[in-house]
Amino acid sequence: MSDIPRKAVQRTAKLASLPLGVAGRVVGGWGKRLAGRSPDEVNAEVSAKTAEQLFAVLGQLKGGAMKFGQALSVFEAAVPDELAEPYREALTKLQTAAPPMPSRTVHRVLAEQLGSGWAKRFRSFDDDPAASASIGQVHRAVWHDGRDVAVKVQYPGADEALAADLKQLLRFSRVIQAMMPGTEVKPLLEELRDRYLEELDYRTEAGNQRVFAKAFADDERVLVPRVVASSPRVMVTEWTDGTPLSKIIRDGSREDRDLAGQLLSEFHFSAPSRSGLLHADPHPGNFMLGADGRLRVLDFGAVARLPEGLPEPLGVMTRLALEGRSADLEELLRVERFIRPGTELHAEDVLNYLAPFVEPLRVETFHFTRRWLQLQAERVGDLRSPDMQTGRSLNLPPQYLLIHRVTLGATGILCQLDAKVQARAIVSRWQPGFAD
Repeated sequence: MSDIPRKAVQRTAKLASLPLGVAGRVVGGWGKRLAGRSPDEVNAEVSAKTAEQLFAVLGQLKGGAMKFGQALSVFEAAVPDELAEPYREALTKLQTAAPPMPSRTVHRVLAEQLGSGWAKRFRSFDDDPAASASIGQVHRAVWHDGRDVAVKVQYPGADEALAADLKQLLRFSRVIQAMMPGTEVKPLLEELRDRYLEELDYRTEAGNQRVFAKAFADDERVLVPRVVASSPRVMVTEWTDGTPLSKIIRDGSREDRDLAGQLLSEFHFSAPSRSGLLHADPHPGNFMLGADGRLRVLDFGAVARLPEGLPEPLGVMTRLALEGRSADLEELLRVERFIRPGTELHAEDVLNYLAPFVEPLRVETFHFTRRWLQLQAERVGDLRSPDMQTGRSLNLPPQYLLIHRVTLGATGILCQLDAKVQARAIVSRWQPGFAD
């Protein structure tokens, strides 16, 4: 496959095939039950086939569809184990895998971006991709000066495909609004669209990565590879090795799980103060644990620009929730537009909804587990629960979108890692407004 499916109707048809495929398998499953097979056996087979289709369709589409799949893969930790197991492996694949481009297509893009003599800039270039991402794939090479480098090459048609996916997403804004009545959905989706479209120009990503690399230069805890060269569709960075977090999640030692969780938390909370940017694409495929005990951080296409660091109101809200100050918390949430004007909410209901989320900060070391995250998801997703109604009435201001996404995504990774993390000390040091 040389290009991404570009036409909106073609991509929409592929996305539509997911629920249709599920429906067909469910009907087939009922037939097998009638034929005498056990319900558990049939359910397991249906779930496994659905998971494989999810990987195949989203992975082939790449673009916005694959980004959606990668986001889902982080939150699988919130799904009950008996439902999540068949999906876990397929979703985790989306974090690091997609069908590769043929080498002739890769060479064509390199010639367009680096010039017809592009090969002379490398001592060697491996045509087999070492990794893939939502809008590009990575090749290992040796730069002309002898440095091992990673070369990220964007898929032809990624711009049109991503634009088509995001256009479809905006069309669904009314449907999403009905599901989330307290949220101003359209500006939220527009903010998401703008940040995703930024990722299409690798020069922007290279600029972001240079800022991070400078902020964390010679850091004892975090390594950010330096940028070697960049163009709109190709980016060259120094190569770095490590154990992917997806592997640590699967079979890592207790020591590696805790260290990875601690380093990931420190990185996300400290980066805005140190660099003015927040890495806004948290999934295990973007992080590795090196043999030197440092966290390797990759992929800086999505960032939140926070020149003043993390917003102080977030720290104050967190502290008020911990202290049980419901009236003050509700007032601040209204000022920051987490509660829209005219929305009726009781202060105690808001506190009851938010307080469990700050549990990790009540103790010196918190054990992030899948079960803890599942309980939170069940609590806010239960149609009979007052917390469900409170959550539907809360708004997410666009300027907090990526911060919220990173917090949820990073929390999902911590729970996948089953990590024990000194979260309170990290937040106290790096989150303005929390320890004041």
